[in-house]
Amino acid sequence: MKKTKDPQRKMGHRKRLREKFLQNGLNGFLDYEVIELLLTLGTPRKDCKQMAKEAIKKFGGLREVLDSPIPDLQKIKGIGSSNIFGLKLFQAVSERLAKEKISKKITLDSPEAVADFLQKSIGREKKEHFVMLSLDTSNNLIKISNISVGTLDASLVHPREVFNEAIQCSASSIIIAHNHPSDSTEPSEEDITVSKRLQEAGKILGISILDHIIVSKNRYKSLKESKLL
Repeated sequence: MKKTKDPQRKMGHRKRLREKFLQNGLNGFLDYEVIELLLTLGTPRKDCKQMAKEAIKKFGGLREVLDSPIPDLQKIKGIGSSNIFGLKLFQAVSERLAKEKISKKITLDSPEAVADFLQKSIGREKKEHFVMLSLDTSNNLIKISNISVGTLDASLVHPREVFNEAIQCSASSIIIAHNHPSDSTEPSEEDITVSKRLQEAGKILGISILDHIIVSKNRYKSLKESKLL
C-alpha cells in the first residue's frame, strides 16, 4: 500500500526550522537547510528538503546556489517560479546590504586590513574564490568583484575581466586576492604567474595592483611583502 505524505509532519519540520533560526540565527544550520528555509517562503505546502539537497549537490555550496541563474536553478525538480522567490530575494537583500557597508568607507591601507576584511568574507569558503578589490585614491574600498570560483588558473582569470570591473567603477588602484581552503597560504607557481600577468596589464592601463593577498581562515600572505609582486 502506497504511503501518503503527512502534511502535519511536514509543517512541523518547517516550524522547527523556523524556530531554530529565531533562537540561534543560522548557527548550526547546514547549507541545504538554509536553502530549504528560503524555498519555503514561496512554497507554503510543499516539502523542500530534497530539492534543497539537490541544489547543494549540483552547484557545490550555499553561495553557488544563490549566485546561480534562475534557468539553471529551475532544472532541479521541484524548483519553479514560485519557490525560487525566496532564494533571489535573499540574494538581492544581501547584495544591497553589502553595498551599504561599502558606502560607509572601508579603508584598506595595509595587508593586515585587507586580510582581516577578506577572512570575514571568503576566508572560510570550501572552494577558492578569486576576487578583486577596487580602491579610490585614499585606498577606500569602492567595490568587491568576484572574478572566478575554483582552482586559480591563468586561463580563467583574464585581464579583460579584472580591469573591466576596475575601469567601470573608476578605480585608482586594485588589490587582487583569493582564499586557500586549507590553512596554508603559501603561493603556488600559478598564483605568482597570475599576479605578474595582471600586473603587466595594469601598467598598460594605468591601474596599479597594490598587492595580491592570499587568505585562509586563520592566516594570510602578502605577495608584495614577500617580494613576489
